[in-house]
Amino acid sequence: MKAKFTYEIKPSKRRKSVAITIDENGQIVVKTPLNYDTKLINTLIEKHSDWIKEKLKKFQRKDPKTVKRKFINGEGFLYLGDWFELKIQGNQNEPLIIKDYFYLSEKYKQNAKEVFINWYRKQAERIFVERINIYSKNLEVYPKKIKLSNAKKRWGSCSSKGYVNLNWRLVMAPIRVIDIDYVICHELVHLQEPNHSQKFWTKLKILMPDFEKQKEWLKENGHLLYLLDR
Repeated sequence: MKAKFTYEIKPSKRRKSVAITIDENGQIVVKTPLNYDTKLINTLIEKHSDWIKEKLKKFQRKDPKTVKRKFINGEGFLYLGDWFELKIQGNQNEPLIIKDYFYLSEKYKQNAKEVFINWYRKQAERIFVERINIYSKNLEVYPKKIKLSNAKKRWGSCSSKGYVNLNWRLVMAPIRVIDIDYVICHELVHLQEPNHSQKFWTKLKILMPDFEKQKEWLKENGHLLYLLDR
């Protein structure tokens, strides 16, 4: 019996081939070139049905607390790769970490998501600057400006003006399971090598020999770095 899947088609004039992905909500997305014959998609889906089923199983095994948030006592929140259990108590003005717990004042319970985001962004700004300074010295390249990004799917980017944009959600990831450092190094190398050429990957590997491991971690665990409340 053939497996039946529902999926979303996303055509793009920039795409030359077809790709099947599972997004952060567990939705199958088929990315195609413009004017692609959609009758071929069902055949493609069937051909890769085993891969799709395995990816969907992984998504379904995720801890529900990391997919949807209620901002209540007992929920887990990531910071620099460690989990902290939320306790709503105290009268502090922002989330406070003590040992294994994230403390949030009762008065901020109604707008907990906004309070958490503001706190994460503040930590991200400080930590990103510290990490960029370390790798900039090694690479001898310095961004003209560092900006926090709120992009849904991109962890980092850089511009021709020398600006580096980093997603604030990365502050939830480990530093030396290095997803913060991996994205930072990736974008710093782009300041010298705009394209993903062999020269780019060679420079990145010199700067971070185990970047492939960190890239894979982010691919497999990136869904954890969101504060979804829907």
